[in-house]
This record gives sequence, C-alpha cells and structure tokens, in this order.
Amino acid sequence: MIELKNITKKYEINKNNVVTALQDIDMKIQEGELVVLKGASGSGKSSVLSLIAALSKPTSGEVIVDAKHISKLPDNFASEYRRDNIGFIFQNYNLIPTLSVKENILLPLVPLNPDAKVANEKLNRVMEMFKINHKADSIIKNLSGGEQQRVAIARANVNDPKIIIADEPTANLDEKLSLHFIEMLRELKSLKKTIVVATHDPLFFDLDFVDRTIEMHNGVLV
Repeated sequence: MIELKNITKKYEINKNNVVTALQDIDMKIQEGELVVLKGASGSGKSSVLSLIAALSKPTSGEVIVDAKHISKLPDNFASEYRRDNIGFIFQNYNLIPTLSVKENILLPLVPLNPDAKVANEKLNRVMEMFKINHKADSIIKNLSGGEQQRVAIARANVNDPKIIIADEPTANLDEKLSLHFIEMLRELKSLKKTIVVATHDPLFFDLDFVDRTIEMHNGVLV
C-alpha cells in the first residue's frame, strides 16, 4: 500500500549547509499494518512521515501510495490526498484551545463543505468511538490532557482515513496517559487502519499488536 523507493531527502539550511535527513531509504508498509519507526530525535522518522503524508517531496526517489506516485503531486492535489487519506495525531495535539470539542473535531471536514446531517453523523460516530461525546460543547482549554488526547484522535478519524500517522504521540504524556493512548491505538488497528508511529518511547517496542518495528539512525534503516 505504501512504498518508499530509493528515497533521499536533503534540506538546504543555507547556501553552504545541506543536511541529509534520509539516505537511500527503501520501505514497504502493507494495508492494515501497524508499523513503529524507532529512533532518536534526528534519526529521520519525522521525515518519513512527512513524505507519506505528501507534506514534503523527496530530493530523489519515489513515494507510492495505492499505486499513486504522491511524491509527484502538485500542491493542490497533495492537499486533496491528505484530506481524503491521512489522519494526523500530533505530539502537542494541535487543537484550537478556544474552540469546543465538536468544533475541533469538525475542522478536517470544513474544506469538504459537507451536508450538516452528514457532518453530524461523522462527528457523533467518532465522539462515541473515542468516548468524548459527553464533552462535545466543552472548550478545549478546560479539558484534561487525556480528554484532549481523545479529541485529537477523534479529529484524526472524522474523515475515516485509510492511513493514521502519529509523530511522537506520547512525548508529552505521563505513563498512565501513554498506556491509555496505546489502547486507543489497538482499537484503531482493529478497524484495519494502516498506522505509522514515529517514536522513541520504549512502551511501543514490545506491543503484541504492532506488526513491525523499523529502527532508524542518522537517516538510514538499521
């Protein structure tokens, strides 16, 4: 489903300083797999996620998702690809603190301008799934960390994406909330989502429902 072929990614800091984030990476992720990218900060994990999400383009090589060469998509088509296929779970939630739970969850639907009934059906489905419906009208800044986490995961799934991308999702969580997140990840896996998690949290490395752990170091696969 997801294939990275001979990927190199370089970032030009300035005229005389080019950083190689990824070097000759080959990786395949099958539909429905949960893959953990393991490695320290700067190992290239986030660069892989960015390429899968078409947030950046490789310096060389190909990114192919469902037989589509997404690394060649113009920006407007890349945006449509993300909207229709990718659910993001961020390290810092990236919620809008002054909006309500339901307003935050509905944000990914705004570009689609959906019928109100359809939008409410999608909203109610994910709020119930992630047990945050009782907080629908609460303002984000008044929620606990665990509640905000539920909102972030509900928002990532409101479009029913095929692929879930999680970048260091437990970096700012205590162990209790981290374990809670892992249980929600287990539920997403049961829904046949393709999930890619970038983390250096050892809690992820021996989970029975993780299909593969891929270790990265200095932009290459170990």
